[in-house]
Amino acid sequence: MMLNMTLYAIGLQAGGSLFGPQFFPMLTIEAPNSMVQIFHGLLMGLVQGVTEFLPISSTAHLIIFRDLLNWDEGWSKEAIDGIQFGSVIAVLIYFWKDFSFLIGGAWAAFQKKDWQREEWRITVGIVIGTLPVLVGGLILKKLNIKLESPMLIAVMSLVMSMLLGLAEKIGSRKRRFAQLKTQDGIWVGLGQMIALLPGASRSGSTLTTGLLLGMERETAARFSFLLGFPTLFIVTLVQGKDAFAQPGMALPLFVGVISAVVFSLLSIKWLLGFLKTRSTWIFVWYRLAFAAFLFGALAQGWLK
Repeated sequence: MMLNMTLYAIGLQAGGSLFGPQFFPMLTIEAPNSMVQIFHGLLMGLVQGVTEFLPISSTAHLIIFRDLLNWDEGWSKEAIDGIQFGSVIAVLIYFWKDFSFLIGGAWAAFQKKDWQREEWRITVGIVIGTLPVLVGGLILKKLNIKLESPMLIAVMSLVMSMLLGLAEKIGSRKRRFAQLKTQDGIWVGLGQMIALLPGASRSGSTLTTGLLLGMERETAARFSFLLGFPTLFIVTLVQGKDAFAQPGMALPLFVGVISAVVFSLLSIKWLLGFLKTRSTWIFVWYRLAFAAFLFGALAQGWLK
């Protein structure tokens, strides 16, 4: 049963995908649909967790992963947003001390009217920096504009690879977390608006902006996670709530969220450690390769 479910769930079902039965007809094995969806949820959570905090765009990878394996049933954009709740939980767990430090310090600064206090400056910057992307997202939702095009993802992956490379080249990388100001939150928040386009990456756009502002790599990544948390939380809450109401999707999404929590925590820990001693060039080259793959897949008709 487990073998049958696994083979089926890897996307070897009818529908003309890259991995469909025309390529591997002997592997098209029937399995209970509910079990297949649960296995899909596990893998979608893995992809979400690994890619959310790396500057490579989790939404892009989830959409492409879904489309290449022809997992159309149930895995709408809302379901993809819903599974990101696992990453929200992971950020809250990993950065609990940071959030407590900022909120507690900001409240103390407010009581004493100490507007130059570090926690106040950073907290206000995060709050203000969250507003642009929320307004932009609300406008897209009101206009019912859905951005899931593989071509757009490919283009944005190419553009963001070049911008991240530019940030590595010209960023001074001297500013530490304690040196951040309110205007840093505003600028990074404006940079986060690029992430409204799939393929741009929330963490990629904020990390790139932070590097362009002269932040150290680890500082830019940490600030990126903290500033991105309110946006990720609100978007997940608004977009993902409808996904759990879809017939047969509550359990797969729950499994996906748990999977995303685990792999998000591992991803955050790895990235912060990596950026202490390494550059982001590996992500620049990966995004170029990812864009090249997508352009090739589109040319071959594997994606539409």
